[in-house]
Amino acid sequence: MPKSPPSTPAPPWPWLVLVLAVLAWSGIGPRDGFTWFLEVAPVLIALPLLALTYHRFPFTPLAYGLMAIHAAILMVGGHYTYAEMPLFNWLRDALDLARNHYDRVGHVAQGFIPAIVARELLLRRSPLEPGKWLFFLVTCACLAISAFYEMIEWWVAIASGDEAVAFLATQGDVWDTQWDMFLALLGALSSQLLLGRWHDRQLARMSETPS
Repeated sequence: MPKSPPSTPAPPWPWLVLVLAVLAWSGIGPRDGFTWFLEVAPVLIALPLLALTYHRFPFTPLAYGLMAIHAAILMVGGHYTYAEMPLFNWLRDALDLARNHYDRVGHVAQGFIPAIVARELLLRRSPLEPGKWLFFLVTCACLAISAFYEMIEWWVAIASGDEAVAFLATQGDVWDTQWDMFLALLGALSSQLLLGRWHDRQLARMSETPS
């Protein structure tokens, strides 16, 4: 039986205003202009796509909120570079850590947030229902996104040489790529476990036929 079309929620204006404000701030005097562009490029691509598809495929408030948070993480990383984010520099020094861990936060988010977006797309555009197969396929999708992003970093490094050092943010860790994908995996698993039921409730409300 085909799924009923969802009712259209109110536009996520507060999230859009927040994203645009952080985008404007991040573009003012970034530490490295080339890195800023590379980091915010996903935001610059996603914003028009979400606007163009809003009336045809509006996401749940949870998905929009998570996407806005992910955009903010990318834009803050673009402004400072991931290796020089001031708060995490302070944490590095205060806790005697080996590196600035803001990059690790970004890669957890790279699994945590796309998991809900992928989950929503699969639930609304495929015959899948909540359960083990959905959980598995969402996890696979997030790992694929993470792996593809690592390939993008590789291609950028080959094309631009030393200019890509800040974008790669390996900070001398030879296992950085493996850590990035592992953290994305943990993010995808935890997102589904922590937010799955909340997401299901929002999807159910959207699918209710307006009176």
